[in-house]
Amino acid sequence: MVTDQEYKQFSFTAENQKAVTRQIAKYPEERKQSAVLAALDIAQRQCGGWLPQAAIEVVAETLDMPKIRTLEVATFYSMFNLEPVGLHVVQVCTTTPCWLRGSAEITGACERHLKIKLGQTTADGKFTLREVECLGACVNAPMMQIGDDYFEDLTRESTVSILEAFSRSETPRYGSQSKRQNSAPGSGLTTLERDVEGGD
Repeated sequence: MVTDQEYKQFSFTAENQKAVTRQIAKYPEERKQSAVLAALDIAQRQCGGWLPQAAIEVVAETLDMPKIRTLEVATFYSMFNLEPVGLHVVQVCTTTPCWLRGSAEITGACERHLKIKLGQTTADGKFTLREVECLGACVNAPMMQIGDDYFEDLTRESTVSILEAFSRSETPRYGSQSKRQNSAPGSGLTTLERDVEGGD
């Protein structure tokens, strides 16, 4: 893992600088600081999944934004990491709806399979395990986020299967693991069960 000491200097790659410029162009000149989330995300991806201090400072300078305000944004959202993380950041939601649907069991399955506790990273640097607040997929609880993808309607077995797939450098199927359609009722349709004749 690259440490903060090794990231004393940071600059966007040419490609990422273009990406940041495109984000800034979405806003009026006097509102370009509105691109801070997108710029921090681009910087984090360039740094291998975390934001060293130097990257936060470059984002602030790029947006003509006070460094402390940029840091405030980076520390507020759980999507940003201020220290090195594993290749795959496993974020288990433990807020009330997920807890009621078994998130403690999912957390336990992750800890046992990865042989680490919440907040830790595996020795091989492949996984970091985190507990997070609501990720907004309550209807399909319990769920976890890995990278940009949501894995929902989890069981111990499906959780382990997902982690094993990532260990093999495979991309497991995201979304509901119970094969429910999006956020439809898990028990099947409760309304609109038949076509209405003569309807438009």
